[in-house]
This record gives sequence, C-alpha cells and structure tokens, in this order.
Amino acid sequence: MELKNNEMERLYAETFHSIEEGSVLKGRIIAVKQDGVIIDIGYKSDGFVPIEEFSQEEISELQEGNTIEVYVESTRHINGIITLSKKAATKLKAWDIIESALETGVPVEGIISGKTKGGLSVDILGVTAFLPGSQIDIKMVKDFDGLLNKKMMFKVLKLNNKRSNVIVSHRAILEEERQKKKVETLEKLREGAVFNGFVKNITDYGVFVDLGGVDGLLHISDISWGRITHPSEFFAIGDELDVIVLKYDEEQKRVTLGYKQKKTDPWSTIDERYPVAKKIKGKVVSITEYGAFVELEEGLEGLVHISELDWLPKPKHPSKYLSIGETVEAVILKVDKNERRLSLSIKQLKPSPWELVAEKYKAGQKITGKVRSITDFGVFVGLPEGVDGLIHISDLSWTKHIKHPSEVIKKGQKVDAVVLTVETDKERIALGMKQLADDPWLNEIPTRFKLGDEVKNRVLRLTDFGVFVEIEGEVEGLIYSSEVVKTEEPLKEGDMLLARIIKIDLEERKIGLSMKNLKAEAE
Repeated sequence: MELKNNEMERLYAETFHSIEEGSVLKGRIIAVKQDGVIIDIGYKSDGFVPIEEFSQEEISELQEGNTIEVYVESTRHINGIITLSKKAATKLKAWDIIESALETGVPVEGIISGKTKGGLSVDILGVTAFLPGSQIDIKMVKDFDGLLNKKMMFKVLKLNNKRSNVIVSHRAILEEERQKKKVETLEKLREGAVFNGFVKNITDYGVFVDLGGVDGLLHISDISWGRITHPSEFFAIGDELDVIVLKYDEEQKRVTLGYKQKKTDPWSTIDERYPVAKKIKGKVVSITEYGAFVELEEGLEGLVHISELDWLPKPKHPSKYLSIGETVEAVILKVDKNERRLSLSIKQLKPSPWELVAEKYKAGQKITGKVRSITDFGVFVGLPEGVDGLIHISDLSWTKHIKHPSEVIKKGQKVDAVVLTVETDKERIALGMKQLADDPWLNEIPTRFKLGDEVKNRVLRLTDFGVFVEIEGEVEGLIYSSEVVKTEEPLKEGDMLLARIIKIDLEERKIGLSMKNLKAEAE
C-alpha cells in the first residue's frame, strides 16, 4: 500500500513538472459541474475552470467533448486537479491579436462598452481599449449614448509595452474606406452621370452630398422646378438621394449636382397643359400678405393674388380665406412661360357681385346702407351684395357748401340715398343723398328770394374774396369783399348780420349779397 502511494506521487510530480504555469493549452471538456468545468488538457491530471468565468450564454453552449483554450494559473493541485482559467487564456489571445493588429494594420472587432472621460471604452475580446472622441467618426459625434453596446471595427493606434493601455480608432477605418471609395468615384465622375449619395450638410444656399469619398454641391436652385425658400424643406442630414452631375471641374475639384433635372421641367409645356380660363385643383403650400401659392403639380405653383380671393373691395388677409395644405379650386388668369409665373383666381369661380348689382339696382331707386369709409371726395356706403356705392361730396346737399363729408356724415352711420348711375363694366355705382328731395334751386329758391330782398345771415367762413353766409337758415350766399362794411368788432364765424341780395344766378346756383348797399340806403 505504501508502495502504491509513492507511485502515485511520482506520477503527479512528473505531470506537474511537464506543465508550466502561465502557459495556454487546448483542452477537452470532460464534465460540466454546478461550480465549474472539468477539462482534459492531455496530461495525467485534469484541470478545473470555475463556472464564474463563463457568461450565461457560454454556459448554455458548454458540452462534453467541446474543445476550449485555457490558461494554467497554478500547478498546485487539490486531489490531482490543476487550476485553470478560461478568461486569462482569452485575454492573452486577445493581446496577441491586438499586437498583431498594431503591426499589420488589420482592423479588429470590438464592442463599445461604456463612456469615459474624453471618449468611450471598447471591449476587444475581454481587453478594455480607449476610443478617443476625435477617433469615433469623421464627423463630430455628440450622442455617445447611442453608440453603447454597438459592435464596430477598430484600428489599433497605440499599445504600451506592459499591455495595459490600448488606444483604438474607428475614424481611421472610415477614412480608409472613404479614400477607396473616392478613387472609385473619381473614375466614374463625369457630367451627366447619376450617383447615389447621402446628405452630408445643409446650408442656406444648398446641400452638400457625399457621392462616395467626394462631396458635391446641390445648389438650392437645382433642387426643385418650383418655388423653394430653404433646402431643409426637401432634405435632412443623412437622407439618401440620387443626383445628376451637372458640372465637374477637375482642376478645382468642384462637383455641381442637380436633383430637379431628373424630371422634365413642367414649365416647358405649361402653355399646352394649362391654358387661360382652365379650371384646376391644387394644394395651398404658402400664404403671404399679398396672396397664396397653390401647387398644381410637383415643381409647378401658381399665385392667387389677394385681389383674386374675394369680390370685396378690400379683401381680408389671405389666411382668413385659406390654410396651408388645403385643396382649392381656381381658374387660370395668365400664363407667363418666360417669367415662370402662373396667375390664378378663386373669386372668378363665383358670380360677380356687380352682376347682381346690375340686376337689382336701377337709377332713381332708393337704398339704405351703412357708411363704410369717408374720404375727402365723398362717402362709401356698403351694399348687401358686398360692394360699395359712392356718394360724392357734391351730392350731399343742394344748398350747403361742404368742405369735408365728415362735417355732415359719420363712419358707421346708417344713411338713405338714391341710385344715380350703375356702371358694372367699371365696377362703380354712384349714389346721392341730396336727390332724396327736390332741387330747391328749381322752384323754392327763385320763389323765396328776390333781388333787393333784405335778409338775415349767419357768418359761415371768412375768405379773401368775401364772406360766406347762410341766408335765412336755408341757402348759402356770398357777400363780396367789395360789398363788406367794416364793423366796430371784426366779423367772425357765427355772427349775425343783415345784407341785401344783389345777384341771383340760378344756373351757377349762386346768390350775391351786399352790406354796403343796405348801409347806403339807410343813409
């Protein structure tokens, strides 16, 4: 028995002397236990790897007979079992791969495992490497969180001798790929060629497109045949699109691109497809103070001027009639192919209020309306049909001289008037207030006032050529400046005085008076 034990100790000693601590060996799984994995490493003693060194995914794949690389941690044994490590073997292999990648320049795969000061941490087969922020991408990356747990290829930039500090770059991979693509792109680059690219940057004047290592400018004027205010209306950074090479300046390395040129210019056949008076349907795409733009088809827009929205003399703001995105019907008023302008009208599809006015109103007809506005020359009165009639200042009174309509009429006041003329072709209707009564100059004034009559007068206004007065509260007259008698107190508006009628001109509707004549008679 004693001899047997000595033999076993000799065998163990031979086994341990033939295994070096720190070496990496290939072994075969003999058994998977709850606390670890038993591995045959080709010697008389088996090895043991603690179960904690395996991930849940790896544990589920462990099977007897599978081959696995392990690291010999210690040749000391408990009951003949050698202590092994799977993690250490993986890490050593990883370091070998990383060193080889640094020497050869071959990229290695890794997973971004976390954020750190100035960059990100990368897991390369269990080795933690540092990815500086400047080495993540060609363009600046602001959102680091979106990269976590992402698998990428990296180039090893630096590795210290102690294998404790690894610096990697993903940007270097992208730059190499971009350089390869650039060579391929330059070989194909010619005017008229179609390229698939992506939007790299957007400015006020256009879009920069990456064609594959070569950037081209898609100017705002070459994005759409229609109206465009900013490139962001059509594209966003990262969008993929097909473009046409319009010009390639090999010396300056400038590439001019086109997008709208993929389709025929809709304005080239505008005359045939959209003749004047044609009714159309379109979508409102823009609203301004002077009107609304309606899209008839892609790249083709027409303007409905504010004056063509409604028959009202003073239409409201276009936003009161239309909203963006709304589909509307309109009629074509004018087509200018050279200027690329299309004039539309919405109101022309509705009956003109002047047609209704022509049917409803005749000269001599009495109407009632509200004063909408007052000007120096007259008063505008609103009619139910949505049009305004004008009462000229001369048609406010038969007998009074009115300097401004506001002396006798207020805005918003309800007034009665008589229709004088209706001119639908000029969109005018003339009204009169004085015509509500008979003309006093025809019968009443000739009968009421005679030459030589002495009358009472109220001073209305003083002028260089005489004094205007109101005669007996009925009609205006003028005391000629040569017929004015100076009084103790200077005359002023509102003063009462006596004068004699010395002239009546029915045709000119004027009455002349004299103060001197009356004084001479009295003397």
